[in-house]
Amino acid sequence: MMAEKDAPLPKLLIVEDDEGLQAQLKWAYEDFEVLIAGDRQSALALLRSEEPAVVTLDLGLPPDPDGTSEGFAVLDAIMELRPETKVVVASGHGARESALQAIERGAYDFYQKPVDIEALGLIVRRALNLAKIEDENRKLAAQAGDDNTVLGGLITSAPEMVKVARTIERVANTNVSVLLLGASGTGKELLARGVHDSSDRKVGEFVAINCAAIPENLLESELFGHEKGAFTGAIKTTEGKIEQANGGTLFLDEVGDIPLPLQVKLLRFLQERTIERIGGRKPIEVDTRIVCATHQDLEAMIADGGFREDLYYRLAEIVVKIPSLDERPGDATLLAKAFLQRFSAEMNPSLKGFAPDALAAIDAWHWPGNVRELENRVKRAVIMAEGKMINAEDLDLDDASETEPEALNLKAAREQADRKIIRHALARSEGNISSTARMLGISRPTLYDLLKQYDLHA
Repeated sequence: MMAEKDAPLPKLLIVEDDEGLQAQLKWAYEDFEVLIAGDRQSALALLRSEEPAVVTLDLGLPPDPDGTSEGFAVLDAIMELRPETKVVVASGHGARESALQAIERGAYDFYQKPVDIEALGLIVRRALNLAKIEDENRKLAAQAGDDNTVLGGLITSAPEMVKVARTIERVANTNVSVLLLGASGTGKELLARGVHDSSDRKVGEFVAINCAAIPENLLESELFGHEKGAFTGAIKTTEGKIEQANGGTLFLDEVGDIPLPLQVKLLRFLQERTIERIGGRKPIEVDTRIVCATHQDLEAMIADGGFREDLYYRLAEIVVKIPSLDERPGDATLLAKAFLQRFSAEMNPSLKGFAPDALAAIDAWHWPGNVRELENRVKRAVIMAEGKMINAEDLDLDDASETEPEALNLKAAREQADRKIIRHALARSEGNISSTARMLGISRPTLYDLLKQYDLHA
């Protein structure tokens, strides 16, 4: 009982310029912490500082007390600042037209003056109950998002990607070199950071370098550093990336682009754990773990003489193959929601989510650019969306065609197809079993049996 007594009261903001009505309304809501504002500036100040769940708003505010323009301006500002707020608007001016316009602009409900305190109280308390339910749903959704996060930052529900994460966790605390193989945009740097963060080296630096982005004549200096005067323009002694990562991890992205002469020097470092800066004569001991990545076929490059076989076996003590986004059914939807949450907070706070056609388009698209393409598409949609929901047109995706299963026998092909379509349906229905079953045209018990048979989770 004491806990209930001490629990804070829910906050109700009353935006009303009539002082008599202010007092009357305040008296009627003893079960709320009532906040009073008589104009736009004070109303928005209280909205920012107190974050009330429910607002009652008189549309007839000064400087337009006989109209609705100022009231609608306040409503629009509330929806922009805190779109989850339940706003109940009141007006005696053109009630029906004002009501329709208010609802279109995001209001929760409408009542007509003169005020019936008891009726308004019912509306306000109903709005509060809905606000509580939606807040709880947001918390549950956030927890669900946490359940789909592995390695501290990788969002996935796909068994293929969870297996990758578990492999990385197992090898993180060893000193073996890790080679990440995957297409562009699959998250190789995020996984490399996962190796670092899951290891005892996390107290050291994580240093990343893209070997394809640095001119060949500068790459040696970037990796190994140089002494003052070693070449024209070397005005001071500079540590290379390998030294900077001493005690930590060096991530070599696109390692297949390292030229052959530099491959020899990198191999020597991996064998002896010492380096020499350009222009230097003294070997320097360095304790740096190497994690590298590439989208190229290094074994084919070895056969063609473009990559040293002995360096490959030094770098590839553990090889981790990263599946493309198209090979991770359901992950595109999961990631899209995470990107929407991040970008909308920065650029378009009024957005509330994806429309059903957008979720279907995301799930059906083959994502040739992988997670990076998805991130860019969602960012564009957040900027371009005109409504409160992102639709398929905002994403600018063409119709996608399903790929044929790769299994070589009918039983395996059927299982592969079943798994894929069930995971797509779960993603589109956001894990709702009833909706998924309806979408698939099967009963709930049948769906439960299939989930158990294929070891899938809603």
